[in-house]
Amino acid sequence: MSIKERIKQNPRLKKFVHWALVPTNEARPRLWVKIFINPLLHKRGAGSKIRRQTRIDVLPFNEFVLGAGSVIESFATINNGVGNVIIGNNTLIGMGNVIIGPITIGNKVIFAQNIVASALNHEYKNPNIAIMEQPILTAPIIIEDDCWIAANAVITAGVTIGKHSVIAAGAIVTKNIPPYSIAVGNPAKVIKQYDFDKKEWIRV
Repeated sequence: MSIKERIKQNPRLKKFVHWALVPTNEARPRLWVKIFINPLLHKRGAGSKIRRQTRIDVLPFNEFVLGAGSVIESFATINNGVGNVIIGNNTLIGMGNVIIGPITIGNKVIFAQNIVASALNHEYKNPNIAIMEQPILTAPIIIEDDCWIAANAVITAGVTIGKHSVIAAGAIVTKNIPPYSIAVGNPAKVIKQYDFDKKEWIRV
């Protein structure tokens, strides 16, 4: 049995290890984790950049991968506490973005400013228990290659956005978006798709 499995199966040990990695009631790792552990476990491709004024809340028990040539701009928050965060090559994560795993972002993707992509939800069904004390739910988000997510968009848990799609500014994406589509609104709806026979974008 691996060390990871032993920790998972022992509630007291799991609680202690979590406390050692993350301060109580916080999402960011302790400084020693950032300095000594994360650089050994997490992968950054050649030429990738994380601006100094970002909040990289990544922990050793889930993956964080930043592909070659990709950039995470200032004031963004990246959190892998409840699931892997995988970012492909030559992708831009713009200023003020909030990215909460589990999420996979492809190659040559543009995230503009102030986007929230969160694969995390809070259970709320039991009215006798505070929401913050109820289970955390996750459903993976997938952003395929060559997409453009415009400013202030929100991408909710469980959504897949297909290749070379555009999500308009301010859109709230609650359902899958097919490849080669343009989606707008709240909730986001597809208004155009690319027709490869006609070689043009067609309104739907």
